Amino acid sequence: MARRKKKVPSINGSSTADISFILLLFFLLTTSMGSDTGIARQLPPAVPPDQQDVSIDVNRRNMLRVLVNNRGQILANGEELSLEGLRMKIKEFVLNVNDKEDLPERSLVEFPYVGMQKVTKNHVISLTNDVDTRYEDYIAVQNELTRAYTELREERAIQLFGASFEDLSTDQQKVLVDMYPQKISEANPKEYGKK
Repeated sequence: MARRKKKVPSINGSSTADISFILLLFFLLTTSMGSDTGIARQLPPAVPPDQQDVSIDVNRRNMLRVLVNNRGQILANGEELSLEGLRMKIKEFVLNVNDKEDLPERSLVEFPYVGMQKVTKNHVISLTNDVDTRYEDYIAVQNELTRAYTELREERAIQLFGASFEDLSTDQQKVLVDMYPQKISEANPKEYGKK
């Protein structure tokens, strides 16, 4: 007598794709994506590979040299400053309200909505730090640089448009960003006092 083969019941897999899709959708909807935080800087454009080294000559009066050493001390053109003092120094440097000889030269530039304005369009802030500079000190100086420009734009927004920078239209904000562009040059860290 021949034995009959027993049929093994199989699992219905037709809904596996649907379940996978629902799990993927659930994951995408419930996962929070990390937002980018960091230091907002406009980087220079990439140099073409066939271009040779080019040195840029910056007028000495247009450059503010900021040094942060390994003890957290801040020097701006050789003058030791606190963080708040640095912010004030940067604002004074960028504005040069009284056309001082030792501050950046101002020139007339036409901006949309506000017409001709005297600005220091060639100013540069050169930031250098020691290789042993603590990260907290470096970030604190970076924050003060950003805060100085933010305050400049805010004060000018109220003066020109009668509103806070945040309340201005995108075009009006662009005018103020063009008026006070963050021109910060960062040099490679140096080892002072070592041979």
